[in-house]
Amino acid sequence: MILWLKAFHVIFMVAWFAGIFYLPRLFVYHAQNDNENVSEQLKVMERRLLYFVTPFAILTLVFGLALMWIYGAAWLKASAWLHVKLVLVTLLYVYHGYCFKLLSDFKHNRNTRSHKFYRVFNEVPVLALFAIIILAVVKPF
Repeated sequence: MILWLKAFHVIFMVAWFAGIFYLPRLFVYHAQNDNENVSEQLKVMERRLLYFVTPFAILTLVFGLALMWIYGAAWLKASAWLHVKLVLVTLLYVYHGYCFKLLSDFKHNRNTRSHKFYRVFNEVPVLALFAIIILAVVKPF
């Protein structure tokens, strides 16, 4: 049972990250663009992608919580690495939520950020993923 939960947790996490890696790249292209037709197409792509990957984010959370519940409170208390991972994961959910705000800004032609901002913004989930995977696999503390 626990291996199935882990498998689905990882599957949905990978699917979520695929979208959360690509969405800011669309924001980069959108911020660089001056063509109204291209802008309208990017708005559709951004909206569809964010709404497509959001259920994966939710399912990642559901299976992660199920794993913590099965492992129990004693395991959770003793796993310091998991506490750090949970902070990083929480920040990723904040990042995901902020993408909805950015999506709205583009939708209403209110974006004030440059493509350079979005290039840096695009790296945040990559760095978080590296740290989270290292914490989950190596369990350094």
